[in-house]
Amino acid sequence: MPLALLALAIGAFGIGTTEFVIMGLLPEVAGDYGVSIPTAGYLVTGYALGVMFGAPLMTVLGTKVSRKRMLMLLMGLFIAGNLLSALAPAFGVMLIGRIVASLAHGAFFGIGSVVAADLVAPDKKAGAIAMMFTGLTVANVVGVPLGTLVGQSVGWRVTFGIVAALGVIGLIGIARLVPDMPKPEGVRLRHELAAFKNVQVLLAMAMTVLGFGGVFAAITYIAPMMTHVAGFADGSVTWLLVLFGLGMVGGNLIGGKFADRALMPMLYVSLGALAVVLALFTLTAHDKVLSAVTIALIGALGFATVPPLQKRVLDQAHGAPTLASAVNIGAFNLGNALSAWLGGLVIAAGLGYTAPNWVGAALAAGALLLAVVSAALERRDGAPSSVVTGSASAEQRAAVHH
Repeated sequence: MPLALLALAIGAFGIGTTEFVIMGLLPEVAGDYGVSIPTAGYLVTGYALGVMFGAPLMTVLGTKVSRKRMLMLLMGLFIAGNLLSALAPAFGVMLIGRIVASLAHGAFFGIGSVVAADLVAPDKKAGAIAMMFTGLTVANVVGVPLGTLVGQSVGWRVTFGIVAALGVIGLIGIARLVPDMPKPEGVRLRHELAAFKNVQVLLAMAMTVLGFGGVFAAITYIAPMMTHVAGFADGSVTWLLVLFGLGMVGGNLIGGKFADRALMPMLYVSLGALAVVLALFTLTAHDKVLSAVTIALIGALGFATVPPLQKRVLDQAHGAPTLASAVNIGAFNLGNALSAWLGGLVIAAGLGYTAPNWVGAALAAGALLLAVVSAALERRDGAPSSVVTGSASAEQRAAVHH
């Protein structure tokens, strides 16, 4: 794997850390600004919305520059947002800082996926995408726990200052290690938008929303589930989330490896197993050992779907994949928001803290059904769909050349 993937992984590590570390620091932030914890929760919601809307917006704005330059600009935006968060004199200013940082998230992973895939041979593309996403998964194992510890011990502003420094390292790495990959000739915004006319691209994005939504239906409410049902102490939630992160790391690498060999079978296995494990979690959540094992499995199976789903979008929008790739990153966050809302509904309905697991199982099963439909349509059509012709072929030639 090229060293350029390391630079992308470092950027992904910083982005993953800033996305999730705020959840462990909400009490400290709320206390400093004199706001309630629900109000401080807007820092999470604002970030997620920024990712959803920022992914297509920043990608469209970046169609006029090379991908390397755009990745550098996005890391600059990420650094600025985190510095603003670290120095914010008022809560509203910090919220703006979080939104500024979030605008880089979706486009970075979307464009980074295309760059990573173009850096390697065709039979290693999913593995390259997984290597970049390793930075995001490792962030949940190392960056988030350490960032939370630093924030609680020294101050949350220090945490965001460190995250900004990680962004600087990622920026330097991209500048030095990622080759200059000029924007392919002849590809216009209309070619990027044409990808969304392809039913296979839309099906892949719907699989992303439902599949990863299944994961977050359970994980969003992991704290009350583990403390009230399994009987863990409050302090145990941190290491349980580390187990989840370790599962994510392993699942991501396995998903990337096997997606290059058999993409759709990999999706069948991971989505089917995820639906089963989430359903079983309603039972295993009552036992400490079994619940810990299940949490790791959910992380592994959930992230095993990420490289194949991202590659599926790239394959189906192969003539002009950048915007579709970025929007698919937003689809992950849409799945997170949707599943968290549905999970909250079933808890509020009095069905108990394990009820979100059934929601997650249903969402994952829905994603599996869409995968079966997608494959059936592809077999009927006889070959993967092509969404662009003519001038867009220049991008295909450029990718082959790389």
